[in-house]
Amino acid sequence: MTKKTKIAAAQISPVFLNKEKTIDKACKAILEAGEHGAKLIVFPEVFISGYPDWVWLIPNSRGAELNELYVQLVENAVSVPDDSTHRLCEAARKAAISVVMGMHERNVETSGTSLFNSLLFISEAGNILGKHRKLIPTGGERLIWAQGDGSTFKSYSTPAGKIAGLICWENYMPLARNAVYETGAQILVSPTWDKSPNWLQSMQHIAREGGVFVVSTCMALRKADIPDTYDFKKLYPEDRDWINPGNSCIINPKGQMIAGPLEAQEGILYAEISLNEITEAKRMFDVVGHYSRPDVFNFSVNTNN
Repeated sequence: MTKKTKIAAAQISPVFLNKEKTIDKACKAILEAGEHGAKLIVFPEVFISGYPDWVWLIPNSRGAELNELYVQLVENAVSVPDDSTHRLCEAARKAAISVVMGMHERNVETSGTSLFNSLLFISEAGNILGKHRKLIPTGGERLIWAQGDGSTFKSYSTPAGKIAGLICWENYMPLARNAVYETGAQILVSPTWDKSPNWLQSMQHIAREGGVFVVSTCMALRKADIPDTYDFKKLYPEDRDWINPGNSCIINPKGQMIAGPLEAQEGILYAEISLNEITEAKRMFDVVGHYSRPDVFNFSVNTNN
């Protein structure tokens, strides 16, 4: 008999720039997924506490406004570990489910005032397994996040399978993908802000390329989710409802969507997977196995931070 495991993608909206209420919402989703029998739940990119979409709207000349928003972003960011991670770990333990959480992370190793775009990996026993910091922000995001390094390229064993993560357009970096494949990842979690058809096509290709399950989670965010107290909200068209409709999905190693895409609504996607599908896919093409040709190509990752 082929063993099946249920995994989940949480396409839900944060409580914008409110860490405590966002974590309340995250813990509720973790418990709900556990009640549905899921062994893994993946949250969107920087779910705690919201994507800073103002970087695409406010010119850098408006420094006072940008400073005020950045202060609020840092105040609602996560330190690893802190009370926020404790609450998430406790929810994971109660639900007996592994969790991957997207978050703004403070650089507590030094100043505590710079931010990383990070993924936090939590075990079903409620322990922090590790974290991954996005290697390089894209475009206007570079005004918000520092660059990660190679020390966080790791996979973690969970009851659902061996999981690793790449954030948004990191997934477009061929060498970053290869680094993940070489860790033996079976499930690639790919939290993102990109909801485009091109992104979904890339996710399907990556699933086939790596012979992995891909969980693409995108934040569903309405204009109404941003409080009226934020002036940048006025920069959106008046008739715009969804800032990001989500389009989260789960894809098998054949590149087939087995859940989603979920568009313009909040919800938790579920899919049953069998790790045997990975073995079947890699019979013909194993990018870091019999197709790797180490006699021709050299590959290494600087794992020093």
